[in-house]
Amino acid sequence: MSAQPRNDTTGASNAPELPSNWGRWGADDELGTLNLITREARARGAAEARTGRAVSLAQPIRPAPFVSGPFAPTTREDSPVQHLMQYTGGAPATADMMLVTNHHVRSTHLDALGHQVVDGQVYPGRPLAESVTPTGVRHGSTAAFAAGIVTRGVLLDLAFEGPLPAGHPITSEDLEAAEARQDVRLESGDALVVRCGWVYAIDPEKPMPGISLDAVRWMHRRGVSLYAGDLGDAYPPLDPAVPGPLHRVALPLLGMPLIDVTELGEVAAVCAELNRYAFLLSVAPPRIHGLTGIPVNPLAIF
Repeated sequence: MSAQPRNDTTGASNAPELPSNWGRWGADDELGTLNLITREARARGAAEARTGRAVSLAQPIRPAPFVSGPFAPTTREDSPVQHLMQYTGGAPATADMMLVTNHHVRSTHLDALGHQVVDGQVYPGRPLAESVTPTGVRHGSTAAFAAGIVTRGVLLDLAFEGPLPAGHPITSEDLEAAEARQDVRLESGDALVVRCGWVYAIDPEKPMPGISLDAVRWMHRRGVSLYAGDLGDAYPPLDPAVPGPLHRVALPLLGMPLIDVTELGEVAAVCAELNRYAFLLSVAPPRIHGLTGIPVNPLAIF
């Protein structure tokens, strides 16, 4: 079993006891909570695909012309994809290249387990130096997503009456109230999809709501396999002791992959129209290994 992380993931001496899956599936595990997606969980998701109606949970991206330099832009005002036409004429085909910023606030992307570091280690206790190198990720990379992710998705729409208030901490009570209101219950192996009704934007005058540590503990108890949301961690942080419960606890300690900055307005409308909030969720990222994250187009199939 891997060594357990210290509780002070942020260096704060008053950090609370944190949930962890280190060692649960072995010292070499790279799937984390995706291990909870059993054949039964996939079959439960497949049973939700009754009409064949499909809805994307991804933000659209309009590429920008390529700008030379070592790094792609990361600000919200810039596109996460830079585009360069490589060949445009003289043959019956054209070709182009892309430079992609994987972790960008305007790109719906899937975080791999090597993306976040706790006490110099990545899930499930592997030293950072042997896991993430200048030439790529050796442990906890996007290679774990090679078979795709297929399971039942459950939307908990917290913005059914409008966007959540600024700075609102999303708790287990919020999630369970949504279950009761929507007549749905999240089961082990399901993917949790949370709608806050916000567009990700850092504004000191309007702090974002976000997932609390209490909600992450609830996800751990319920056996959530994957989190997807239009928002994730609050900014500014809700709790200085654990400033990012999703990215500093769920991802590196529970081994829970995260789909960041989804677009959930359409799927929420379809769920309300059909009066059912569970669906088959299919996530099939490009099969590119050795990355800390990858853009994805999750599909909800009803």
